[in-house]
Amino acid sequence: MESKLKMLNAVKVVGLTVLTIGISIFLYGFFVSDYSAVTGIGIGTVMGAIFIFLMGVFFVATEEMLEKTDKGMRGIH
Repeated sequence: MESKLKMLNAVKVVGLTVLTIGISIFLYGFFVSDYSAVTGIGIGTVMGAIFIFLMGVFFVATEEMLEKTDKGMRGIH
C-alpha cells in the first residue's frame, strides 16, 4: 500500500510541476509574446501534464486490480 501512495504522490508532484510550467508558458505566449508557437508549446505542455497524471493513476489502479485478482486466484488453487 505504501508503494502505491509513493507512486501517487510522485505522479501528483510531477504532474503539478509540469502543469504549472505549461500554464505559465501558455500565458506568456498568449499575453506577452508575439509568436503563436509559444502558445502552442504551452498547450502541449499542459496536455502532457494531464497525460502524465492520468497514466500514473492508471498504473496504480492496474497494479491494485492485479494484486486483488492474484489474491483471489490463490484461494482457488
